[in-house]
Amino acid sequence: MPRDPQWYKDAIIYEVHVRAFYDTNADGRGDFQGLTQKLDYLVELGVTALWLLPFYPSPWRDDGYDISNYTDIHPAYGTLRDFQVLVKEAHRRGLAVITELVLNHTSDQHPWFQRSRRAKPGTRWRDFYVWSDRPDKYKEARIIFKDFLTSNWTWDPEANAYYWHRFFSHQPDLNFDNPLVQRAMFRIVDFWLDQGVDGFRLDAIPYLFEREGTNCENLPETHAYLKELSAHARARHPDCLLLAEANMWPEDAVP
Repeated sequence: MPRDPQWYKDAIIYEVHVRAFYDTNADGRGDFQGLTQKLDYLVELGVTALWLLPFYPSPWRDDGYDISNYTDIHPAYGTLRDFQVLVKEAHRRGLAVITELVLNHTSDQHPWFQRSRRAKPGTRWRDFYVWSDRPDKYKEARIIFKDFLTSNWTWDPEANAYYWHRFFSHQPDLNFDNPLVQRAMFRIVDFWLDQGVDGFRLDAIPYLFEREGTNCENLPETHAYLKELSAHARARHPDCLLLAEANMWPEDAVP
């Protein structure tokens, strides 16, 4: 879908939770076929871009932000083919498609985490996530969900170790100090760009790296990785949009 590389500057973005939008099979949930049927309606509203909330396979313990497979579709939404048709029909009407990308964490049901908890310390799969023998590392990091949690660490009896999570305990954080994790995210971006998406809304991006003596937010390592991710995406798709979640006070986020 060729366009001005700065198309996003005057885009009218419509955020849509697909399973709360339009249901075509009477199962009580919206689906991709339903959204596709309503594209003309969205164009009439003046929309120029769709922002799709998470639609990946998930236990749905955090409304789909607990992803168990980054490169597939939750059956409630339809199939990958349904998604491809949606993107094609959106582009035919001049609509861009932005999808959610949760970099920071996965579901504890993701095969990566299941392999990690069973792997020996120091191995490639164990190092896919952040593990510790003690729960007092990174103690300057705030607890985001104080109503539910008393620590950013949770003990895993199968791994015989604690794992790190900035959000719910069923959402373990990936270890971005591991180059394998960084490259895995590149491949996920490539997969969805190949499906025709025009950009990504990056969820929870301030928290990718951890360092002792810091609050583990907005670290230089995080910014450096995001620049690499941006360069990787735009090398293949120069007009690709990366849209950051704004979830902090401006005076904290701007630096």
